[in-house]
Amino acid sequence: MLPTTQRNELAEDLEAAERDRVPIDPLVTRYPGLDVVDAYEIQLVNIGRRTSAGARIVGHKVGLSSLAMQQMMGVDEPDYGHLLDDMEIFEDRPLDTSRYCFPRVEVEVAFVLGKDLPGANCTEDDVLDATVAFAPSIELIDSRIKDWKIGLADTIADNASSAGWVLGTGRVAPRDIDIKNIDAVLTRNGERIAEGRSDAVLGNPVTAVAWLARKVDSFGVRLKAGDIVLPGSCTRAIDARPGDEFFADFTGLGTVSLHFV
Repeated sequence: MLPTTQRNELAEDLEAAERDRVPIDPLVTRYPGLDVVDAYEIQLVNIGRRTSAGARIVGHKVGLSSLAMQQMMGVDEPDYGHLLDDMEIFEDRPLDTSRYCFPRVEVEVAFVLGKDLPGANCTEDDVLDATVAFAPSIELIDSRIKDWKIGLADTIADNASSAGWVLGTGRVAPRDIDIKNIDAVLTRNGERIAEGRSDAVLGNPVTAVAWLARKVDSFGVRLKAGDIVLPGSCTRAIDARPGDEFFADFTGLGTVSLHFV
């Protein structure tokens, strides 16, 4: 584990990389001893700085939720990051890709919580009971590490490579849809570019949210009523380029779009 001074140094470097849109070398090349606990603490340093400056935590995201991604990273569980109110994206407000380093989009079924979730003992039944609705979502991911050459500790420290999210207008209660059987199709500029199904996320996105509630509890964090939770992507990540228009269609759930100028 790293001393606090080195954790703070790495947090400052990531903060500057995001602010200036100048990606940095992988953190683990500078400090090979950087571990997962260090990485989460670095993430929390920057989240703390942003909330102290006025941002609000409005949810969380789960990353590495597919078996393929876990195998690639050499891990046996997902990771997580925070969603802040200043990261929210809206369908009617095009984004400028120059605001980001290496932006990519992912298609996800978002959870909207109507109740607080328990922490260490959270079950899938608890998640379904607390979820007021599912919603169509696109997550914008980005890496402040050069060329997306990330290890596990790099992406965790970098807020799980999160940059923003947009929700469509559709809302469906858990009792009215099979969360494990939602097909999603993503088009870019009218061309079908990716497709997947909701059970690509750990076999069941509810499993990912229950894992998240248990995991964040160990860092003194809880998932609360009103939070948005992104459980992981149904499809592979797609690069976002200037002028791209993305449209995701979820069977039985609705649609969501994201445009870049």
